[in-house]
Amino acid sequence: MSFRKMQQRVRSALVAGLLSGVIASANAADKALLDVLMENGAITQEQYDGLMEKETLAAEDIFFAPQAGETQTDEYIDTAVADAVAAKIEEEFPVKASHGSSGFRLETSDGKFQTNLQWRAQVRATSPYRSDPRSLSNFADEGRSNFEARRLRMKIGGHGFQPWLKYYFEVDLQPSRNMDDGSSSSSTRVIDYRIDVAKWGWGGFRVGQWKIDHNRERVDSSGRQQFVERSIVNRTFTIDRQLGVQIRGRAFNGTRADMRYYAGVFNGEGRSVNNADKNLMYTGRLQWNFMGRDLAWRQTDIDFTEKPTGSLAFAGMTTEGPCTRWSSSGCGNLDGYTSPAAAAGNQFKIAQWVQELAFKYRGFSFQQEYHRKNVIDRVEGTENDMSGLYIQSGYFFHNLYEGFPTPLELAVRYAYVEEPNRADRSVNNERKEYTLGLNWFFSSHNNKVTLDYSHLTIDDGLVGINDSDDRVRLQWDVSF
Repeated sequence: MSFRKMQQRVRSALVAGLLSGVIASANAADKALLDVLMENGAITQEQYDGLMEKETLAAEDIFFAPQAGETQTDEYIDTAVADAVAAKIEEEFPVKASHGSSGFRLETSDGKFQTNLQWRAQVRATSPYRSDPRSLSNFADEGRSNFEARRLRMKIGGHGFQPWLKYYFEVDLQPSRNMDDGSSSSSTRVIDYRIDVAKWGWGGFRVGQWKIDHNRERVDSSGRQQFVERSIVNRTFTIDRQLGVQIRGRAFNGTRADMRYYAGVFNGEGRSVNNADKNLMYTGRLQWNFMGRDLAWRQTDIDFTEKPTGSLAFAGMTTEGPCTRWSSSGCGNLDGYTSPAAAAGNQFKIAQWVQELAFKYRGFSFQQEYHRKNVIDRVEGTENDMSGLYIQSGYFFHNLYEGFPTPLELAVRYAYVEEPNRADRSVNNERKEYTLGLNWFFSSHNNKVTLDYSHLTIDDGLVGINDSDDRVRLQWDVSF
């Protein structure tokens, strides 16, 4: 016997040993195994028929022999080994690994536990303004050209024990800062952590910290935006991330009365801050899916929605405390208002509401929000109203002209904000934004480049002077 034939027999014996764990039982599993061995030429038709007649297979029943007139090759054995090992792993290994739109996924074979891990980077170049100018003095500055790692995030989410017991964490790894900021302002921070009990479609609840379901523009992830950044409306009217509990659900699913509802109670002090007194923030949102189909929280119609889908929503909030605005950094103050650190307890009483409309169909997207906000300053004895509006739309023109690049979206946005002058709150400033945007999607929102151009104006109500300037931003947003 040649050394090669001896080697093949040894390998065949090893294969039989590996297969012994796989073919311990008969019935459907036996047939599936024999089908694989037959397909790969590891057994002959005669052997296949003989083995199928047995009630239970043993490892020694299966050996690798050439079909009539053929010579057994290493390829047959290697394929059989690979198939047997893969089948064994798939059958008995407790955790499955994969990758999808939510990043890398680990999931138990019984489906009770799942974890998705995703890394995200958003790098940006801007000129001449890093943020939205809010006063005439901002326009008077020479401005600056800036490169920035705007967001570096790690997202972890999934479910545990049951598919309806969901969890989510998000860590901001390195927020950027100005030269005069302390290093603590750019330290790693947990910005989202929440647990959802979503067993029933009609209702459930959420506890933790997250961007409160108040308005679409803010709840839409910064990685799912149509432009480089949210509109000028966002800074004044967002209630951002809060700590608390919320009931949420969907009623009349799939009908013309289809709607989502949200009602929550929160500390009202912003991200990661304990409540200083007994006053809380109360929020509510009612969303009507007027075509019987739900609209996801993300901008643009990159998914090419086949059926017209839209929503009309109204939401409101009221609270008392030291904050007049909120952001991902937590509790803050609007221009001209006392800072939270210097505020006298529950100095401010705030009530605000928003009307929202959104629609998507075959590459076309539209969304709009109108905001009203009332701030009562108990210390100064003043009351101020603010209003804001944005309208934006985008379209993939490849749907009309075949020569137009498929991954390219064109978008346009108009926004205005009317708010108190920072020097004298008895008069208002009015700011406007006109923005054109281009999106090139390499892999949906998970890998895209955005270029936008804005014309920004301000009408200073105190001195009666108008001014304006232009801004260009370029951004690459990628998630792994």
